[in-house]
Amino acid sequence: MIRPSACGDIGRTRSRVATNVRFLCATLAMVLVACFGAAAAPAPAPQTSPRPRVVVSTDIGGTDYDDYQSMVHLLLYADRFDIEGLISSPYGGGRRDQILKVIDVYERDYPNLHAHSAGYPAPSALRAVTKQGGLESAGLDGFAHSTAGSAWIIERAKRPDPRPLWILVWGGIDDVAQALHDAPSIKSKVRVYFIGGPNKKWSVPAYDYIARHHPDLWMIEANSTYTGWFTGGNQAGDLGNASFVDAHVRGAGALGDFFASGISFRGEVRSAMKMGDTPAVMYVLGDTPDDPTRDSWGGRFVRAWARKRYVFERPPSASDRVETYTVLDLVYRLPTPAAVGVTATLVVDQQDFTGFADRAGAWHFLFSPKEPKTWTYAIRSTDARLDGKTGGFTSTLPEPNQPVAARYPHWWTDDPDPAVAEGANQGARTVSTWREAFLRDFVERLETAAGSKSSLGHPAIRQ
Repeated sequence: MIRPSACGDIGRTRSRVATNVRFLCATLAMVLVACFGAAAAPAPAPQTSPRPRVVVSTDIGGTDYDDYQSMVHLLLYADRFDIEGLISSPYGGGRRDQILKVIDVYERDYPNLHAHSAGYPAPSALRAVTKQGGLESAGLDGFAHSTAGSAWIIERAKRPDPRPLWILVWGGIDDVAQALHDAPSIKSKVRVYFIGGPNKKWSVPAYDYIARHHPDLWMIEANSTYTGWFTGGNQAGDLGNASFVDAHVRGAGALGDFFASGISFRGEVRSAMKMGDTPAVMYVLGDTPDDPTRDSWGGRFVRAWARKRYVFERPPSASDRVETYTVLDLVYRLPTPAAVGVTATLVVDQQDFTGFADRAGAWHFLFSPKEPKTWTYAIRSTDARLDGKTGGFTSTLPEPNQPVAARYPHWWTDDPDPAVAEGANQGARTVSTWREAFLRDFVERLETAAGSKSSLGHPAIRQ
């Protein structure tokens, strides 16, 4: 056995010391918040500067129920934005009608909200900017054809306005990829906050296209930081995910009742608070959205590193280790091309992901693991040469202290430092630390919708 060098031992010791120092600093920050109360936490910045321009791309009604909750939250804070687009993004059952359904509920609370702030947009104005995006995930290229959603992104990005256009992606990123392909010049005008993780796995080809062909895009890739909105932090008493809804949401106007009534998802009605896409909303309202390394209710991030892209020309097994949140390309080459009309699907965790044949006839199955664990997969196909193929791999969390990638100068992602993780959710503590503050602020908005609040927010507190 070769003994590691003394320099290697010193390097590891320094790394452990640095990690311990960061953990102590994070712990001290939480103690200070506990001692001095929510007022010490960052909060939405006062409206002293032009309102941010926002387009939301959501899979509401599709692969998760919490987009409905985040849409309620967005509309309760709608006086703080110029909402320029609400796009039904691809995959699953999400459609434009689901967005319109929430706007209908908002319309019932609109008189109370508008009475307290003239900045709330009229329901008709919101309906006018609600668009349908792609109905299917993009093909192997990562783009396919223009949609009403992608065209609307381009139109708004090209509008003469000195403010950047924030694109908040709560679902598939296909419409953003399509817009970048059709009009790459818009990159200088847009900023993207992508709730990745489980959303990324539904649009891996589109994400892969952006990472490979648009590395200069300004983007926050939040694969796990967003989970701090519903995991960790102060969940005592009325601050629990279920108890908060019962104590503060139910009965708080039409939007509160809609939120509390629950959404049917996979045979269950779910009403406990999640709002996993809401960190994207609150990030933009922060005091320093231009600097993702600063604290905000939407999280704190680090510069992205060059994630390895794993290409397997043979079926991988559990001994093959990959980085969580990265892109895997499982390649199957057939002796002769498949017949026209053949389909093939990658089945992972009882979820189906479409496979694609390239121009040479090789089949590609793209996947992005959303959590660290050992995965297994099978392929279902109308071609017997593919049908029944199996494999697996093990994904592990990104290591801390990753070197930044010069190739991605404006790309940020979750901080892999264990000191700011909630369990396996890297970076989540940079959100959960402020749980009591952001929930109390949400309560004030709900009370206003219900007509029982005479003012909005905490104008003296800044993020």
